[in-house]
Amino acid sequence: MKKTFVLTVLFVLPLVVYLFFASGVNRFGKLPVLTAQVGDLEGFGDARLDGRISILGFLGTDPGSKKGNVFNLNQKIYKPFYEFTDFQVIMVVAPGSEAAVEELRSELATFTDIRNWRFVSGTPEQVQGLFSSLQTDLALDASLSTPYVFIIDKERRLRGRDSDEDEGTKYGFDATSVADLNNKMKDDVKIILAEYRMALKKNRADR
Repeated sequence: MKKTFVLTVLFVLPLVVYLFFASGVNRFGKLPVLTAQVGDLEGFGDARLDGRISILGFLGTDPGSKKGNVFNLNQKIYKPFYEFTDFQVIMVVAPGSEAAVEELRSELATFTDIRNWRFVSGTPEQVQGLFSSLQTDLALDASLSTPYVFIIDKERRLRGRDSDEDEGTKYGFDATSVADLNNKMKDDVKIILAEYRMALKKNRADR
């Protein structure tokens, strides 16, 4: 009887522990899908959402006034992840803001490799339509901007949190808040990148 107990502890218990943690990875290893289909970028230039892991933001008619948000996002989210395949940051602006965008790009380029920063322009109707397709509880202001940025996966799905401790459903991340970017968004970007890496490894193993 004693021998059976010892064998159980040595061989069965580790298996149970492994299965527990493995189920945890399956349950919590994916970032929730909050919107099944976000609008595409047709009419916004040559950028695209399909096949890319995108951080999507809206700078509106006065991108220069949102410089702090852009720099926060650059330091806390873009720089740690920009070398990952298919990762990009897309900022949507309104027509007539080209000079402000160029100034932003020039300032970023002094201390950042900006190869995966994209600035795209659309009409007010296009910008509002794209934002509405996110289906969030947020809104653009009168300048067609918002401080919130959003995680869009390769299938053009909005990813976020469905049980955030502060907000419940968390559709976007406040780029004015270093804490929100650093403590929440960075973790969620890590999760979605890991999710795609695991899927890629599985596909290679299945071949």
